[in-house]
Amino acid sequence: MSKILFTLMKKPIVLYFLMLPFVGFSQSEISLSGTITDGQLPMKQIQITIDQQFKAETDSLGRYAFYNLTSGNHKLSVQAPGYISIRRTVSLGDTPEILNLRLEKDQNLLSEIVVTGTLKSVRRLESPVPVEVYTPAFFKKNPVPNIFDALQNVNGVRPQLNCGVCNTGDIHINGLEGPYTAVLIDGMPIVSSLSTVYGLSGIPNSLVERIEIVKGPASSLYGSEAMGGLINIITKTPFTAPEFSADFFMTSWLETNADLGIKYRLGKTASGLVGVNYFKNSEIIDNDKDNFTDLTLQDRISVFHKISFNRKDNRIFNVGMRGMYEDRWGGDIRWEKKYRGGDVIYGESIYTKRGEVFGNYQLPTAEKLMLSFSGNIHFQDSRYGTTAYIANQKVGFVQLTWDKKINRHDLLSGIASRYTYYDDNTTATASGNRNNAESTWLPGVFIQDEIRLGNKHQLLLGLRYDYNSVHGNIFTPRMAHKWKINDNNILRLNAGTGFRVVNLFTEDHAALTGSREVVIASKLRPEQTMNANLNYIKKMYLAGTIVNLETSFFYTRFSNKIIADYTLDPNKIIYDNLDGHSFSQGITANLDVNFRNGVKIIAGITYMDVYTVEQNVREQQLLTEKFTGTWSVSYKINPIHLSFDYSGNLYSPMKLPLLGPLDPRSPESPWYSIQNIQFTYHGFPNFELYTGVKNLLDFTPMKNNPFLIARTQDPFDKNVSYGANGQVLSTPLNPYALTFDTTYIYAPNQGIRGFFGLRYKLP
Repeated sequence: MSKILFTLMKKPIVLYFLMLPFVGFSQSEISLSGTITDGQLPMKQIQITIDQQFKAETDSLGRYAFYNLTSGNHKLSVQAPGYISIRRTVSLGDTPEILNLRLEKDQNLLSEIVVTGTLKSVRRLESPVPVEVYTPAFFKKNPVPNIFDALQNVNGVRPQLNCGVCNTGDIHINGLEGPYTAVLIDGMPIVSSLSTVYGLSGIPNSLVERIEIVKGPASSLYGSEAMGGLINIITKTPFTAPEFSADFFMTSWLETNADLGIKYRLGKTASGLVGVNYFKNSEIIDNDKDNFTDLTLQDRISVFHKISFNRKDNRIFNVGMRGMYEDRWGGDIRWEKKYRGGDVIYGESIYTKRGEVFGNYQLPTAEKLMLSFSGNIHFQDSRYGTTAYIANQKVGFVQLTWDKKINRHDLLSGIASRYTYYDDNTTATASGNRNNAESTWLPGVFIQDEIRLGNKHQLLLGLRYDYNSVHGNIFTPRMAHKWKINDNNILRLNAGTGFRVVNLFTEDHAALTGSREVVIASKLRPEQTMNANLNYIKKMYLAGTIVNLETSFFYTRFSNKIIADYTLDPNKIIYDNLDGHSFSQGITANLDVNFRNGVKIIAGITYMDVYTVEQNVREQQLLTEKFTGTWSVSYKINPIHLSFDYSGNLYSPMKLPLLGPLDPRSPESPWYSIQNIQFTYHGFPNFELYTGVKNLLDFTPMKNNPFLIARTQDPFDKNVSYGANGQVLSTPLNPYALTFDTTYIYAPNQGIRGFFGLRYKLP
């Protein structure tokens, strides 16, 4: 016993924590102690201040202590990023006081911590680059099985379907097509090229901490793909994730989705997080009676694994991995796997295998040096009727950054290198009679300087230089200026340039599906852009109601933009660099209102004008709306543990690709809206039950159209007649002079449906 006491006396901190629960401990030393939690988990490294001069910090179990405080009233303050600050007066007597505190999440989105705009953790209000933040609570208002669908209620962001049969698509930001948006996972460029179409599926929603979106130029930090903006999917940290979480739901169309998350510990040095997502839709539905599936059938599993290491001085070391397999098909409702690749019964069948690894490691040096890395392998085996598309892509990325503050300058510099290997069985890698794989190196350096000009102004200057092994030198400068007029009014200006090399077959699904002939009119040159974004934030407090208003003006000018021409020849898709310029410009506004009675409204509107100018002829971009609106209204009825969510979006007409002058389909989409309602019951410990209805108005693009997919009765064009110059002739069997085509799609072809789900979380 004496040895144990002697050991404890040598380690007074251990002795203190052992005696903390007892009233009679060290009364002459400890005046105030307790714990800080978020209601479920202890919060470590939280700073507590007494009278603006005495400071303490919580340990790994959320415990804190103050010593030798005088009797009387003291002012206590607790601040933590992303949480509502606590300020209160504490009255101390002659005996120690125990005060346990609970921090509440700050529902004000402007107080969120962001990293995407500058590669550094900073409060959203302090960032010189405007960043939008969306938490899991936002996406739970309308549960969906993947990130692609989850983004449909984000203002100015639209998941665009590109194929009416296999339902693949990409993400549009402010009218710019998917390839102009960089998609990151934990800051790493994981989703690109092949996975622009297929890689956004299968990221377990239960493991997403938040999604950060930058609309506008970000090429100087993230490379050439971030010409129009970027989406950074930030996953949960194993140290703070719940022990176990599960989310399961099913729709009346028999879509089934399951998300599981499990945390484990590796001694005192590391924690791991495993997530599994499984989605299955095997029900053949043909409500529009064209003998083709209305919704692609899918069988997908994705496994995610992330490990965080507990290192000295809180240095960072995280490693993440993800594997995904998906089998999807759409087409003739009689299709079976034995018809794959044949010309008897039409089907589009896609097998996808994908593996990813990514991480970051802070070097054990006095200077803040961060090594980041990622790699992915993507294999795709597809059959679009008789057209085979078999592709293999490998991407490796490594980056070293140095973060240094010198007086008013906050510097970030880095070196990066990216290697891309790509091979397929199309003309994309063909050379004569040989099929040559493409290998591209893209080394680069960048520097960014964030300069504080007094208390109200910040200036950010950035420059990136890359060397593309095929196209040579690439310079992408960037500038941002923030003017903090006061605490409630902030103005930001961002500008930059971009450069992008295009691979048609990995980015434009229309080049593979249907019967149109792909024509590349000339050797395609890289695209270049100039971007600008003016952003204004206004905070208002109105009789207990908190109002956040944010509006942005955006402008993008393209040179050498690659255009897919569907109209010059209805039997062809003709790709060429635009002999002129393309523009995307407009205004967007977001409104976030928290009423005193608990009602919360998030709404957004965007007006955009996306067009090309060639030989003084202005033409509107296909499949791009001029106006879009989104909203969600939420209210929780606490006495009965029930919450209500009503969400939706509204789209204006957009120009659609027709096959010729006799095509009976509408050349323009109508105004349409997809609306959803959900009820969630919170009355059981750790459980949530939710149910609702999707697409309340039962809208589908079939409205006011005789058909969506042209000539589903003859998908191999066996009964199509052609004239002397190759044009399709009108015949009794083909009165509209059409060929089989799947590109006429602008909205999900899935009508009203109910859903029911269950969530469970073990803190």
